[in-house]
This record gives sequence, structure tokens and C-alpha cells, in this order.
Amino acid sequence: MKRCANSRSNRATQATLLGALLLLAPWSKRLLAQQQLTPAPASTSELPDAPSASVLSGTVTDTDEATVSGAQITLEETTSHASRTTQSDGTGAFAFYGVSPGKYIVKITAPGFASWKVEDVSMHAGENLVLPQILLGVESITSTVDAITQEDLAEQQISAEVKQRIIGVLPNFYVSYVPNAAPLTRKQKFKLAIKVTIDPVTFLTTGVTASIEQAQNDFSGYGDGFEGYAKRYGATYGTRVASTFFGAALLPSLLHQDPRYFYRGKGRIVTRALYAISTVVICKGDNGHWQPNYSNVLGNLAAGGLSSLYYPDSDRHDAQVTVDNILIGVGTGAIGTLFQEFLLKHLTHGVPPSTPTTSP
Repeated sequence: MKRCANSRSNRATQATLLGALLLLAPWSKRLLAQQQLTPAPASTSELPDAPSASVLSGTVTDTDEATVSGAQITLEETTSHASRTTQSDGTGAFAFYGVSPGKYIVKITAPGFASWKVEDVSMHAGENLVLPQILLGVESITSTVDAITQEDLAEQQISAEVKQRIIGVLPNFYVSYVPNAAPLTRKQKFKLAIKVTIDPVTFLTTGVTASIEQAQNDFSGYGDGFEGYAKRYGATYGTRVASTFFGAALLPSLLHQDPRYFYRGKGRIVTRALYAISTVVICKGDNGHWQPNYSNVLGNLAAGGLSSLYYPDSDRHDAQVTVDNILIGVGTGAIGTLFQEFLLKHLTHGVPPSTPTTSP
């Protein structure tokens, strides 16, 4: 009897379980269908924007902190030089996802702005690195020698030369530290001569020279006192003006020669010394070729001849004395160029940055 009871109990239990299964069958089918329709989640290594991946981001703005959209950002690996590019969005933001650990260079360019670059950007695994604020400056206007005229280039160069002063005081305008400087136009040669003759230091040194002549009673025909000093001052200044305009403006314009001294700066001492001395009798032509320095020699001769019109009769020179003075002028000019080559550059303020020099 007990076995029959157990058997009926087992059959009742089985029937109950079967009924439960039949009731749950529709839900089990729906659950199974949902499992079949839902794909398995991808591994985080396949997602470029996964939280564990390295991200490099930033924002591009201009100097007024206005956002710059459409800027091109390049991320370059410093070792392999492999690069990726992206663009900033409407808010100026950009981001690189899945960046491998290493060192990178970030370059940013945008139309109308100067380029921007930062080096040695170190990325580590899982890092979210935000670059400091990027401020693009307005692109400056640049020109090349081919894009501007020779006259414009020469104007830029002499604008720098007229700022050159020995110990910050004495004009040193007729020295070019640019070995292949652009030739001066006729207008620029006269402009440079005027700049020298009206410089305040020229008036001051002329006064000192006249004072020394007065003290030594040179050109005694001028007399003493203020009148004598004024005559000596006028004669000294007149000679300087005549020498400058004849030797550095008029004749160089007519003969197409450059009145400037071109600093060499490199080579053996003997070579540089011979070069400096030679520039008294040879000069660079406007065509860039070296030629006899007719402008210097004839300029001194013309200035000496003109001075005979205003120096006292007793102090005027005959032809032989004039020639002797020209030779003396050549000698003193050679000493001056030696000083220019070996000393005065170190004492001159306003010298432009050094540039590679070539042999003349």
C-alpha cells in the first residue's frame, strides 16, 4: 500500500512539473528568441573610444579665445613618424582615440593663422590627456627675395644699416654685414649720403675738428674768435659733405658702384687683412662684380678741388699736394677698413644677426 501511495505521489509530482513546464514554455521560447537576437558584447580592445583606451584631446582658439573650427590637427609618433589627422569641430574641439603609449608631436594648421606645434607629448596606457589651450596667432605676411623687388630688399637692408653706431654713438652706416646685399638704387645712395651728413653726430664731430683747428691756428687766414671758428666749421663740414656726396652718391650712381664696405668676418687673418685693404681701391659694382674703386679715388679728388674755392689762399694746395693728399687718403682709408674688419663690429650697436658669409 505504501508503494502505491508513493507511486501516485510521484505521478502527481511529475504531472505538476509537466504542467508548469507547459505554462512556462511560451516564456522560455520568448527568452530564447531574445538571447538569439542580442549579439554578444564586443571586447573593449575593439572599441576605439573604450574607457580603458588612451585619448588625446584639446580645443583650438585664436588669440582672442574665439574657437577655430576646421583646423587640421596632425598627431605624429616621433619614432616611427606614423601620423593621424583630424579636424576641430564647430566648438574648436578635437580628439584622438585609442592612442598607443609613446611620444608624439602635435601640429595644428588653419587658414589665416600661423601654424602651431608642440613636441614631446608623452602618452601612457589608459590616459586621458587634454592639451593646454591652443592659441593660434594671425599669420604674418612673409616675403621671399623672389616675391619682392631688389629695391625693396635694399631698402630693408639700409634701414638696418642706419641703426649701426659705434659704441652706440658714432654712425657706421656704410658697412654691410650682409655679404650678398642687394645693390642700392641711385635714390638710395643719395638717401644714405643725406642720412650721414645731417646726423647730429656729424655736426658734433665737425665742431670738435673745427675747435682743434682753431686751437692749433690751422688755416690762419680764417682769423680768430667766433668768426674764425665759424669759417673753420663751415669749411670742415663742406669738405665732409662734398666727399660724401661725390664719393658715396654721385659717382657711385654714375659708375654703378656700391659705396659700402662689405664685412668678410671669416677666413685667415692675412686673407681678411688683404681683403680689407684692397677695398680702398676696388669695390663691388651694382652687378655684383668687383671692379676698380673709381668712385672713392675720384670722389676725394673732386672734394679736394672743390675745397680750393673756400679755403684761404695761403692754404690752397697745388696739384702735387692734392695728389699727395689723395695717396694719404688711400692710406688712412686702408687703416679704417682694417678697423672695420677686425674691431668695429664688436663695438657697433645695431649689427644684424650673423648670417653665413661667402668669399667675395
